[in-house]
Amino acid sequence: MPSYSIRVSIERLRLDLLDGNNVVRSYPVALGKLATSTPRGNFTIINKVPYPNSYPGGPLSVFGTYWLGLSKPHYGIHGTNNPSSIGHYVSHGCIRMYNEDVNALAKIVPIGTPVRIRQK
Repeated sequence: MPSYSIRVSIERLRLDLLDGNNVVRSYPVALGKLATSTPRGNFTIINKVPYPNSYPGGPLSVFGTYWLGLSKPHYGIHGTNNPSSIGHYVSHGCIRMYNEDVNALAKIVPIGTPVRIRQK
């Protein structure tokens, strides 16, 4: 049985899906700009919400096709309606992915999946 975790590298602008110690998928992401940087630390995925309910109370188109809420309130991994933002520091602290990538990730990882956000 897989033992999934997610590692986010702020420096590399990458989200890696790991099974144990092995990277099984790697995705480019957009992260928080200087004024609203992505928080570092250890979190877990606490909910998974597909479009059209991508983020409760939020503008649906901004959060793309899926919202994976983190245990840090108001932060998550989500899709985007602006794919040209991927690979840049432009968000308000969330982890943005291409919609097709966040859809694939959401199918794989269960609620409770650990998420480690590090500088490198």
